Amino acid sequence: MEDYKIKIDAFEGPMDLLMHLIEKNKIDIYDIPIAELTRQYLAYLDRFREFNMEIASSFLVMAATLLQIKSRMMLPKPEKPADEAEEDPRFELVQRILEYRKFKQVSTVLGDMAGIQERFVSREPMDLPVHHLPPGNLSLRMLVEAFHTVLSVKDELSIPKALVTPEAFSIKDKMADILSLLERSRGRLLFSEAFETGTRSELIVTFLALLELMKLKTVTVKQQRAFAEIYICIREEEQHA
Repeated sequence: MEDYKIKIDAFEGPMDLLMHLIEKNKIDIYDIPIAELTRQYLAYLDRFREFNMEIASSFLVMAATLLQIKSRMMLPKPEKPADEAEEDPRFELVQRILEYRKFKQVSTVLGDMAGIQERFVSREPMDLPVHHLPPGNLSLRMLVEAFHTVLSVKDELSIPKALVTPEAFSIKDKMADILSLLERSRGRLLFSEAFETGTRSELIVTFLALLELMKLKTVTVKQQRAFAEIYICIREEEQHA
């Protein structure tokens, strides 16, 4: 006689026991040999008589369901028209087993994830302090990178040189233009706003004019924090002069 090593309380319920029998006997869920499955299921219940009665009730309900399906399959089937499909008494049971197997697989994955998470200690998110950079801290390299960013979003039209003579721009004139913009914007101008219009050559002259104003300590550039917008500002001593 077969030695049953699995206790009834090792199963979470009757569906768990059915899945064990199906996997153990390598049964095709879509073509269950209901008589053999019922025999093995009842054998498990007979082998273990001492178990929790609250759990036993659900196992006995499943046993009654298996016996009902088995009896329906053994009864002679009345003749039906050829175009009418015959209902399989096992269909509802198969659907329940498939649904149970799906949730069992999901619970296994979630259990594995929980096991991995238990190895880590988490804490509440903490606010990171914002470090403000000192005024006028921007290096020439950072300014050049900002200027390249401005140029990258401006497409210059290609005009035949034979038709239009290139216009000459002076650094002195562009210095005056920047100071005029600063005056209209109350001494504080967004870096990109100084390069809103003009050809590529004109924008380059404007940038050189900005560097000259910084060299003369007429203007300064400021950035409140890392990755924030860059501003061109009139130096404070100039504003209060």
